Amino acid sequence: MSRTIHTTDKPVTLEGYQAVMAPSKFGYSLGAIVGEDIVNKLDAERTEVLKWAESKLKNPKRATLKPEPWEEVSSGNYKIKFSWNEDNRPPVVDTEGTPITDAKTPLYNGSTVKLGFYQKPYILRDGVTYGSSLKLLGIQVVSMKGEAGVDTGDLDANEVAELFGRTSGFKTSDPNVTPTTDDKTEDEDF
Repeated sequence: MSRTIHTTDKPVTLEGYQAVMAPSKFGYSLGAIVGEDIVNKLDAERTEVLKWAESKLKNPKRATLKPEPWEEVSSGNYKIKFSWNEDNRPPVVDTEGTPITDAKTPLYNGSTVKLGFYQKPYILRDGVTYGSSLKLLGIQVVSMKGEAGVDTGDLDANEVAELFGRTSGFKTSDPNVTPTTDDKTEDEDF
């Protein structure tokens, strides 16, 4: 079974709790909002991916299919989730392809990134529960929003940089911090 690598052509927004650069007590995780175009491709691919899993089931008549690894959050917008451990962390690069390794990099809710990932079938150890999951190959940081708040596959940082190419935005060597519009401080005349 061949593996199709999906990339987000346009930056997507991170949504919810993020543990991209440093793990939480549950490990690393990333959640992002994608459009219907990506989910349509994943949905069509899921049919083929599940055929493989169904061929490996112990008792297909008693099998339990898990839901899709995405959920609709608003009309035409879907949240996709990824999780990984230290052994299979995806490379994280800036807009020039430079690896980002600082665990204190504020990649939180509201940041924008480009993602490279694939869909993989699975069967649980019980031999009857199956489904598909999304595995992250790499992340390109386009912008960061500094509020509180990867299965790497086979790609290294250089290959992830090639996957996304260059785009304008965040650079490790030259951070361009802009104040958020949430601050409602007014200048006072003295």
